[in-house]
Amino acid sequence: MLSALFAALTAIFAKVGLENINPDLATFIRTIVVIVTLGFLLAVIGQFQSLGSISARLGIALIAGGAVLVAYR
Repeated sequence: MLSALFAALTAIFAKVGLENINPDLATFIRTIVVIVTLGFLLAVIGQFQSLGSISARLGIALIAGGAVLVAYR
């Protein structure tokens, strides 16, 4: 039930937030909010790791995955 509620709220806020703004800029702003919030939550629960702990192979895979998402949009 909570998933459905949050999905609905996300859609509503996205529509309202796009009234007089470029959709790409709106996505950028929402992404910043997600990054900051997730970083805060990871720090609070003690799961934040330094970027140096990520192997080069894994880092490349994560970056490539992000690039594919951007290209797909």
